[in-house]
Amino acid sequence: MSPDFNDPRHPWARLTAAARTVPDERDTSAPYGFTTRVAALAFATQRNAPSLFERFALRALGVASLLALGSVALNYNSINSEPAVVTGSVVAANIDEVTLPTTDAVAVIFDIAD
Repeated sequence: MSPDFNDPRHPWARLTAAARTVPDERDTSAPYGFTTRVAALAFATQRNAPSLFERFALRALGVASLLALGSVALNYNSINSEPAVVTGSVVAANIDEVTLPTTDAVAVIFDIAD
């Protein structure tokens, strides 16, 4: 059987009723200099130990950027050149006609993965 806490004769009910009647005469003001200390702690720069991810994230971003720029620099001629159409022995640049790849790159990767 569980005790009935709503019963006024229960010791817990009597204790809480007596605690409610006691006046609180403590000083509720903050001690001298408390606000200054709180403001100083709020604006203080704390040097937390950086995690491993934070330490290498900027370096990884720099390396990835350098690799991207390097790949663009190495392939600049193929990016910048106009598509060429071969007619007999004459190579003519035709801007209107663009040759598209005949294979899907994503399908090739999925075929390799299988």
